[in-house]
Amino acid sequence: MCGASVSASIVAVNVPEGLAKEHHLGGQRGLPRLHEEYITVDIQLLLALVLGIATIIVLVLRTRLDAFVALLIAALVTGLVAGQAPLEIVTAITTGFGNTLASIGIVIGLGVGIGKILEVSGAANSLALAFLKLFGKGREPWAMGSVGALVSIPVFCDSGYVIMNPLARSIARVKRSGYIVLALALGCGMTLTHHLVPPTPGPLAVAGILGADLGALILAGLVFTIILLPIVVFYAKWMGPKLEPEMNASVREAVYGTAAAVPAGGARSTGAGGATSTGTSLADRTTAADAAPAGTHADAGAGHDDDFGGGSMGQDAGTDLGTPPEGAKPHRVGAFVASLPLLVPLLLIILNTVSGAIDQSNQGVVGTGEYEPSAWAAPLAFIGNPVVALVIGVLLAVYVLLPRWVPRTRVQGWFADAAASAGLILLITGAGGALGQVLRSSGVGDALAEAIAATPLPAFLVPFLIATLVRIAQGSGTVAMITAASVTAPLVTSLGVDPIVAALACTAGSMVFSYFNDSYFWVVTRFAGLDGTAALRGWSGITTAVWAGSIPLLFLANLVLG
Repeated sequence: MCGASVSASIVAVNVPEGLAKEHHLGGQRGLPRLHEEYITVDIQLLLALVLGIATIIVLVLRTRLDAFVALLIAALVTGLVAGQAPLEIVTAITTGFGNTLASIGIVIGLGVGIGKILEVSGAANSLALAFLKLFGKGREPWAMGSVGALVSIPVFCDSGYVIMNPLARSIARVKRSGYIVLALALGCGMTLTHHLVPPTPGPLAVAGILGADLGALILAGLVFTIILLPIVVFYAKWMGPKLEPEMNASVREAVYGTAAAVPAGGARSTGAGGATSTGTSLADRTTAADAAPAGTHADAGAGHDDDFGGGSMGQDAGTDLGTPPEGAKPHRVGAFVASLPLLVPLLLIILNTVSGAIDQSNQGVVGTGEYEPSAWAAPLAFIGNPVVALVIGVLLAVYVLLPRWVPRTRVQGWFADAAASAGLILLITGAGGALGQVLRSSGVGDALAEAIAATPLPAFLVPFLIATLVRIAQGSGTVAMITAASVTAPLVTSLGVDPIVAALACTAGSMVFSYFNDSYFWVVTRFAGLDGTAALRGWSGITTAVWAGSIPLLFLANLVLG
């Protein structure tokens, strides 16, 4: 090692017998000699990594700066501590930022556009009602978990939860119980696909940073979601009844129609000192206001409760579409039509992945990097490219889901809103790519890879653990998975970790223990009427349960794909 770098092992080398007899760690005599190899770690490079991650956490938690600026500053700190020339650091940042957004930026923008149209057209509610009918009475938690998982693929989970929550309330009002079970199942079903399945922005960014095939990641994420969904439902059914008596009075009144109504098996909610809902606090009144989305009545769909909202609930698009012209029928979207902008792009992307794999196998070029699509595969590769597939999805959303009488300016306004919501995610994604490029060009990635290779820790668990720590530290699952992907991108090649496994590890690790520093924690718990320890037992507990459930799945995925 040269300069100021301090050494102590990771590059494995063969040591001659004579040298091994004379070599002692730390210059101390009497320590066991090394046998076939010794390990050297560049402490300076690993220190650069640690300080880089610490910079992200401290800046996000303790300053007014957001994750985008924090990631850029972390890239600068990492490069400087690693000894990289300042101008080379800047070049690495701009290169990494540009390369990452070139591969994934358009896809994120198109994905949020589709989600916005699903939201305002009433298509999301139609899909929810179809799932309820499919599962039938008595299986509402399974239906709500599945609905959440489906809706959260194109729609941000915060918005999706607001859209779907009135349906959960309508079901609970009919049953006179079980609202917390439904609220938890719906929320965590959304968490699964929000973290695991592209084109949700976080997994999309991870795929771009790690170079993972998008179609394969969609399939793998869906498999993980299907396997983890029973954990969501079982935890919700186990913990929900325990928390039902702890629901605050204002939300209980909004759900069950009167504060005095006590769900079966529950207990009447009281405030401090045993006061009932007639003496609700300012906090409770605020919660009630937040829990009723604009334009949504607490009794919405009450006239159709026997069908769980099978009438007007979720069928009419609401006020977002504007007032229909005189004589026009109310706008309704069937479940099949509602699914087209979501399913068609996903199927095209998956078809591209499958056809490409078959074509590579036929040509005998699997894993060589020399693949050129055959004549029959080229059209599928074109329409299955994520950019083209999602453009098709946008066209379907606009011209199939929306009635003709919606003004062009209103539709363009929705897309502007969607672009605004995606803006920060695009910047964070690009900054994550910039940090990853600095780690590669400075040699930090290679040092980390060598350090991990010298330990018994499975390499694919490294991104999982990094995502877990960053998530707990700063709250954002998207920032956590992008940080983990950026840090571990250099390891994918050097340690032979399959990019799909690495991507799944990043996304699964970021699901852990959603609590006070996570904005979605507040969305779910305020709508559910859970406060304090009840919120932690309900929401933090269920997100940690699915995080823990993903660990054995990662081992299986590594066995199959690694």
